[in-house]
Amino acid sequence: MKVNIDDYRGVWVYIEQKEGQLLDVGLELLAAGRDLADKLEVDLCGVLLGEGVTSLTKDVFEAGADKVYLIDDTVLHYYRTETYMTAVGDLVRKYKPEIFLYGATSNGKDLASAVATDVLCGLTADTTLMDVDVEKRLFEASRPAFGGNIMATILCKKHRPQMATVRPKVIKRLPLQAGRTGEVIEETINVKEEDLQTKVLKIVKDAKKAVNLEEASVIVAAGKGIKDEKGFAMVRELAETLNASLGASRDVVEAGICGHDHQVGQTGVTVTPKVYIAIGISGAIQHLVGMQNSELIIAINNDREAPIFQAAHYGLVADAFTVVPMLTTAFKEALSHSETEEGVTSRG
Repeated sequence: MKVNIDDYRGVWVYIEQKEGQLLDVGLELLAAGRDLADKLEVDLCGVLLGEGVTSLTKDVFEAGADKVYLIDDTVLHYYRTETYMTAVGDLVRKYKPEIFLYGATSNGKDLASAVATDVLCGLTADTTLMDVDVEKRLFEASRPAFGGNIMATILCKKHRPQMATVRPKVIKRLPLQAGRTGEVIEETINVKEEDLQTKVLKIVKDAKKAVNLEEASVIVAAGKGIKDEKGFAMVRELAETLNASLGASRDVVEAGICGHDHQVGQTGVTVTPKVYIAIGISGAIQHLVGMQNSELIIAINNDREAPIFQAAHYGLVADAFTVVPMLTTAFKEALSHSETEEGVTSRG
């Protein structure tokens, strides 16, 4: 069926929640949506689904939304593709948004791809930069392509809505506006539990302690320049000395030197620590998009032309195998001296 794209107006953000708690990524995307909506002079709308989630609309308004499309129903208690796709697809067909953003979480990516198939529109995955051509009302979704060697801007000229998934931590949240309100549009879902093909019997939480780079305040990351496990151990010692989290580039992970849960970048996690120390990392686009919003970036690389220096606040052109052990020793001495002084002060 041919779509009249002129009928579609508004910027929507899928506000993901889990067990009645809003995920940060949806609130982050309201910041990106606010910029797009203001340029297009349209409303910014949140889409909130679940059971017992009506009270969460307050937080969505305070994070920047003008309207919230709400479906609060027992059949939406657990995320299931079938129910959530039906709910969102019906909303899209009825209210016709021109842009729709989703967090690139496991559920967000699943829902976005299902909705794209249901309403027959395009979808740009793992978008890192967003803008809009106001005159043509075209959403410009940019992301690394060809292994992170170039940035590609994806346009959807003939179908609506224009949809994209965006990874957590890529966008900085707007300051909350306490007391801000908006319009709640309540809808229903025409699906009954007995009609569903899938049933959720039990949720089993993984007890394994995972590496949580997304919440780390200091990250020491290793790149291809560290060469092998011996070099990685050197970087690990610096990280442990600083009580920092240990990150890695894709090359290090693919070489089997460390696990994927340490990987920073387009195919890993996006991080925004206070301090990011990049050791032996050249700075390919696919890595930069995962850490370029860090508050302070320090790069150590023996190639003065390495792209990482363009993103770094401080850079050291040197051999990591010479510099890193020196830094580790210096930090150990400084921290030991600090602890000694604190002990003397507390006894004095």
